[in-house]
Amino acid sequence: MLATYKNMEKFFGAIQNMFKVPELRKRILFTLGLLAVYRLGAHVQAPGINSAQLERVWADVAGTLLGVLDLFSGGNFRTISVFALGVTPYITASIIMQLLPVLSPAMKKIQEEGEVGRQKMNQWTRYSTVALCAVQTFFVATWLSRNQIIPETWPATLMIVVTLTTGTIFVMWLGEQITERGVGNGISLLIFAGIVIGLPRGIQQIAGRVSAGDPMQTLGVVFLVVVLVALIALIVYVESARRNIAISYASRRVGSQTFRGQETSLPLKINMGGVIPVIFASSVLAMPQTLFSAFPADPNEPNSTWSKVYAFFQQFHGGDPYYEVVFISLIVIFTFFYITIIFNTDEVSDNLRKHGGFIAGIRPGAPTAEYLNAILTRLTTVGAIYLAFIAFLPQLLLSGFKVARLPFVGTSIDNFFTSTPGLSWIPTGLGYQFFFGGTSLLILVGVAMDTISQIEAQLVMRNYEGFLGSGSRLRGRRS
Repeated sequence: MLATYKNMEKFFGAIQNMFKVPELRKRILFTLGLLAVYRLGAHVQAPGINSAQLERVWADVAGTLLGVLDLFSGGNFRTISVFALGVTPYITASIIMQLLPVLSPAMKKIQEEGEVGRQKMNQWTRYSTVALCAVQTFFVATWLSRNQIIPETWPATLMIVVTLTTGTIFVMWLGEQITERGVGNGISLLIFAGIVIGLPRGIQQIAGRVSAGDPMQTLGVVFLVVVLVALIALIVYVESARRNIAISYASRRVGSQTFRGQETSLPLKINMGGVIPVIFASSVLAMPQTLFSAFPADPNEPNSTWSKVYAFFQQFHGGDPYYEVVFISLIVIFTFFYITIIFNTDEVSDNLRKHGGFIAGIRPGAPTAEYLNAILTRLTTVGAIYLAFIAFLPQLLLSGFKVARLPFVGTSIDNFFTSTPGLSWIPTGLGYQFFFGGTSLLILVGVAMDTISQIEAQLVMRNYEGFLGSGSRLRGRRS
């Protein structure tokens, strides 16, 4: 108990020290100021929007790709504010630019040009963001006009395209300014702020359930809070976990100088893919729902092939067994795919050999690449299972697992759950409507860890103690 009190005292002492350093204080206030500007823009609706019609339409499309856009825009898309697309086009452009060097030798050469190459890649990412945003806003404007949310005229469509594209460019500029002159990664902090803004609504909903006085509702809230805390602890543990591979460098002579051999380590994360595989899987699964919402079946032809396919995909969402199986499978596939792209074991092995580094007991070259690949495969397997679990469990709690949809045994299993006290919530979920998903949890915890890690590094550099005292350091995902 005394140790806990001392740690808390050190933590609050570090918070006070944050504002004692003029430069750090200026960076923190600058970051908070730009985040406030971002949230202010969320209340400025794009011109020509029929708010009442938008609310009616949104009730039918919240589970589609538009719902994914709304998550990363911090709720801006739901109201079609000037920041409706948020940083989604920038994230998409960044992922594309990460993949291009693998597919194009010319892009790979530019990437290896050091700081000059990095600046070129950043500039092309900005141009790609503008192009993607223009295309996306055109489809958004078309969707709005078809649903009678804006007038079906070219001036109204052009106004939406120009407004939303300008808003996204401004959000991108805000993120870059935070990264350069503030604290933390600007784009990540903007997403973080958008998710956090919805937490009070969820807390209010939980408080309403508890105040009703129903013991089962109170027990459900306690269970939800316990699971949430456990998931956060798991995310913190896995995101900061490293597999350190010992690297040795032999003594070498350069001219008249002799450099002694040294020992270092190559840290490999368990979850190297971060939240990207979950975003990919959610986006891919949201596309069929978006397609079917745009092209509904004819109610006068219920027996047509399109009507049957449409009816199936009407239930293809969170909680559906078919959806969950495909969702988990896509997370695993994208995890291996993405890590294969961002971490090339052949290149790492070749770089070690060029600089005289080696792993004890492993020959340089191909054997080193095979050794790293074996370790990476095991880590990626654990990371994929971890991501699938983090993404599935909150979805199970909120949407349930509709076992009745399973063939042959679905009905009997559903009857068992519904008739068993304590398990009756499984087919339907706990019934909360706020977003408590694995994607949002990963973003919230990961961004918080990275930002606190950067602030602590600034404190330690100026001879202040970190958040856990002089003997401990907090590690972010990128440490």
